[in-house]
Amino acid sequence: MEPALSISHLRKVYRGGTVAVEDLSLDIAPGEFFGFLGPNGAGKSTTIHCITGIATPTSGTIKVFGIDAVQNYREARRQIGLSPQEFNVDTFATPVQILDWSGGYFGMGQAERKARVEMLIEKFDLVPHARKQFRQLSGGLKRRVILARALIHDPKLLILDEPTAGVDVELRMDLWRYLRELNAEGKTILLTSHYLEEIERLCRVVAIVNHGRIVSYGTKDALVRESGGVERAYLQATGAAPEHVAAAGK
Repeated sequence: MEPALSISHLRKVYRGGTVAVEDLSLDIAPGEFFGFLGPNGAGKSTTIHCITGIATPTSGTIKVFGIDAVQNYREARRQIGLSPQEFNVDTFATPVQILDWSGGYFGMGQAERKARVEMLIEKFDLVPHARKQFRQLSGGLKRRVILARALIHDPKLLILDEPTAGVDVELRMDLWRYLRELNAEGKTILLTSHYLEEIERLCRVVAIVNHGRIVSYGTKDALVRESGGVERAYLQATGAAPEHVAAAGK
C-alpha cells in the first residue's frame, strides 16, 4: 500500500548554514493518526514547511500518496490540509469568507464551495458565528475556523501544528472529538503538539525529533511499555536531565 506520506533522507539547510533537518526519514500509512513530537527548534515546523511547499528541501524526497511534493507541488498540495499554529487569515473576514476563499484557492467551483462551507460551518458548531469577523471570535472558535479551512477541499492528509494551543480544557476536548471523528472517517492525520496528553490520547504511532533528526520512532503502546509513558519516552529521547526523566516516572 502506498504511504500517505513518505519522507526519505530529508535535509534542510537555511541560508547562513543553519541545519534545521538532517537525514529525516519516516512513512505514515493511510488512515494513520501520527504524532510528531520534539522541543522548540527541533525541526518539526521546517519538516512541515517542506511537505507543504513553504520551504524547499536541500536534499531528500517527500511523497504525498506517491506524488513528489517538490516536482509536482500543486498536485501534492491538493492532497494536504494544513492547520498552522498561527492565525494566518484576514482578521476582518468572516468564517464563511475565509472558507470560501480557501476553496477558491484549491479550484473549487462556486456551488461546490457553498455546499462545503455550509457543511463545515455546521460540523464545527460555527453557525452562530459564521458572519462575525474573525477578530471577534474566541481563541477556541478561531481554532475551529482554521481547522475547517484546512478541510475545505476534502484533503486526504491533514497536518495539524499545535491545533489546541491556547484553548481551554472544554474546547480542547471538543477539538479532540472532531479529530477522532475525522480519523474514523479515513483521514490521515499528522499532529504536532507540546501537550503530551494530547498525543497519548489521539495518536497510534509517534516520532520524536531532536536537532533535526528522529531520535525515537514507533507505536505509542511500545513507547509506553518500554519507557513508562509518553512523557518519560519524550524526555529520554530528547536528552532531558536525569532528574526530570526520573520525575516523569512517578
